[in-house]
Amino acid sequence: MTGMNKAEHKPKLMVLVGPTAVGKTKLSIELAKEWNCEIISGDSMQVYRGMDIGTAKITQEEMEGIPHHLIDIHAPDEPYSVAEFQEQCRHLIQEIHGRGKLPLIVGGTGLYVESVCYSYQFAQVGEDKDFRDEQAAFAEQNGARALHAKLQAVDPASADKLHPNDQRRIIRALEIYHMTGIPLSAQLEGQNRVSPYQLCLLGLTMDRQMLYNRIEARIDEMLKQGLVEEVSSLLNKGYGPDLVSMQGLGYKQIISYLQGRESLEEAVAILKRDTRRFAKRQLSWFRHMKEISWVDVTEPVNFSAKLAEIRDIIAGKFLSNLEYTSKQSK
Repeated sequence: MTGMNKAEHKPKLMVLVGPTAVGKTKLSIELAKEWNCEIISGDSMQVYRGMDIGTAKITQEEMEGIPHHLIDIHAPDEPYSVAEFQEQCRHLIQEIHGRGKLPLIVGGTGLYVESVCYSYQFAQVGEDKDFRDEQAAFAEQNGARALHAKLQAVDPASADKLHPNDQRRIIRALEIYHMTGIPLSAQLEGQNRVSPYQLCLLGLTMDRQMLYNRIEARIDEMLKQGLVEEVSSLLNKGYGPDLVSMQGLGYKQIISYLQGRESLEEAVAILKRDTRRFAKRQLSWFRHMKEISWVDVTEPVNFSAKLAEIRDIIAGKFLSNLEYTSKQSK
């Protein structure tokens, strides 16, 4: 069997990535309708129930009847990991193909998406509770940025991808280095880059200033939709500010306002700044995934032309054996 034939016999998987606010949701629905897809959320925050506004979670109306998976599957105080995401995706991809449809992963959590695309094997590194407690105490005493600096010193590649507020993942990366002597980033770089799937990786990008403007407009809209009330409700239900979920963008900053540490104006300014930085890190992560076909969507008025460009990319990747419902073919 030739290499090409082997590739054709792999299950097909479409993936749509890009920074927050670039327009993935709208495009994903168009792709799903045209290519007969079911969508798998590749966002580590949208798994949490009750965290809708701050995560820009797709609404039932926006889904337009397209099945979506891995949304609202955990309470905010239930842990969720990349290993769990990877395992769930494996099953979902198989089930979606079994229904005669194409799986489409949509999201911006780089490690989660990449772990599925290339079937990463995560080292079974144990836990050192005393070490974790020491790092948490260090962060409490010296601040989140001091803890982040510790990771920067031993594993700068991982530190660059993690926000200083992402204490759980920072401590885990430090713990892996502490227990193995090998940085987490080096372990990921050593992974097998051969995918078990026939991949079509699509990435959306746009002019940086336009993206930042969209981010700020989205946050303003979140506030109008009731972001402050959503965060307050979660706190009132007993979901504490130290939970991983409550450390997410939009939640940590509003908690700071609700607890009186900042004015609402200051908290919103910090949220906008942190979200811009997050988008920059997302782009940096995806840029190193060499198989992504990038589409510049800076010109939103030309959406139909961009859709045609994307259609051509998908067709070039795996149209030969893929039956899809195209409005053009009807």
